Amino acid sequence: MCGIVGLIKNNQAIYDIIDALIAIQHRGQDAAGAITYDGERFHLKKGKSLVSDVFNEKNINRLTGNVGLGHVRYPTIGEGSGEDAQPFYLNSPYGIAMIHNGNVANYNQLKQELYKSKNHINTSCDLEIILTIFAESLRSQGKSNSEAVFTAAKEVMTRVKGSYSVIGYIANIGMFAFKDPHGIKPLCYGKKDNNIIFASESVVCDVLDYQTIREVKPGEVIWVPEITRDIISSTVLEKSYRPCIFEWVYFARPDSIISGKSVYQARYQMGCEIAREIKHKIDHADVVIPVPDTARTAALAIAESMDIPYKEGLIKNRYIGRTFIMPEVKTRDYSMKHKLNPIISEISGKNVVLVDDSIVRGLTSRKIIKLVRSAGAKKIIFISTSPPIRHPCVYGIDMQTSQELIAYKKSVEMIRKFIGADQLFYLSIEGLIRSIQLKDASLKFCDACFTGSYPGGITKEEIKLIEQFRSREKISLSQVSSPPLFTEE
Repeated sequence: MCGIVGLIKNNQAIYDIIDALIAIQHRGQDAAGAITYDGERFHLKKGKSLVSDVFNEKNINRLTGNVGLGHVRYPTIGEGSGEDAQPFYLNSPYGIAMIHNGNVANYNQLKQELYKSKNHINTSCDLEIILTIFAESLRSQGKSNSEAVFTAAKEVMTRVKGSYSVIGYIANIGMFAFKDPHGIKPLCYGKKDNNIIFASESVVCDVLDYQTIREVKPGEVIWVPEITRDIISSTVLEKSYRPCIFEWVYFARPDSIISGKSVYQARYQMGCEIAREIKHKIDHADVVIPVPDTARTAALAIAESMDIPYKEGLIKNRYIGRTFIMPEVKTRDYSMKHKLNPIISEISGKNVVLVDDSIVRGLTSRKIIKLVRSAGAKKIIFISTSPPIRHPCVYGIDMQTSQELIAYKKSVEMIRKFIGADQLFYLSIEGLIRSIQLKDASLKFCDACFTGSYPGGITKEEIKLIEQFRSREKISLSQVSSPPLFTEE
């Protein structure tokens, strides 16, 4: 998961790029970057840190031009070094800059193919694969009009498996955006006068006062010529639409709308659904407390549906990032110690319903329950507003090995014992789907992490290879073998 934005404006783009990246900083805190174009040169700045740390007055002043791309990163492929940060650009053909959100599932296969065709891959970032394939196609066609861009994007879609929402710019010619054939990762576009914007979430359009037009469709390529600023689109390779269900569960901001579905409304409905499923299974509860911030909306719905008081019992240090998307276990452990502090008066002596959006590895849930119990909770009823995550994700979430998932081959009772809750409840997959579909029963999702059903023709053998590669990569990065994440108690 990453956050991306692209702009063609009538004046300097960098200020809006930075505001946009701050609005979607929740999508990645590992690295940030931006590239602008002033009619003659590309200007690039990227680094490992938050947006506010990467950009300062000096580098903002040199990022001139009315065209820009911006990116915040949460790494799923590669070393996560500064060299892997986006955007990327190639000088030939024409000069192409590019960013993407997603994950190339057949990365290693394509890397070897590109080596054989005399292409040098300099980083371990999968965007370089997409950019190289796109540029090769454009070069072979010898032109850079809409037809050539559509053909180049189709070549990417034909060869690249996985998820990818892409924004790119060809120097002095135009901006383009496209999604993989299943449209797994979000990408919308908007307008203000003849200024054009592409972004991961609609909240970016809200913040910058653009009108959100719509979501980019699966397999669709949108081309915006530099001179006319017309919107020219073509669906070059469409398959069944399968947006990532985890966007509504966790990733997206609650004030965003994805695929026409309000994230806030979906999360509220998740609370209503699980309250209906478990209301006769809880003996007595005194208070409903959310784990901030994502679970607040669902916790409110649970409290209202079950007529239990809603309280804020955990206070979050807002200067600590989202622990789930931190790439290393040690970093997550350190962050957890500084992230939350209990309000003892709301917890002590009470039966607490503790609500979180998901349980991935179980380590964070275990630490939170220990924290709440140390604040005097008499009983802890833990609710996850998503189903058990039993399968690895190969589409851009950092849970690519089944062994790191606590629900992999473990029962709910085993998980309950591990995290230390008195009761544990998960929202059913049917309840989750109903929550997001709302009144549109035709909308299907990528729910592979829950069900093991992978769109895009990903085979079991490919998933196994991805798991093996990711496991070796993590060991290589740490230089030592880590102990098992889970032990039986």
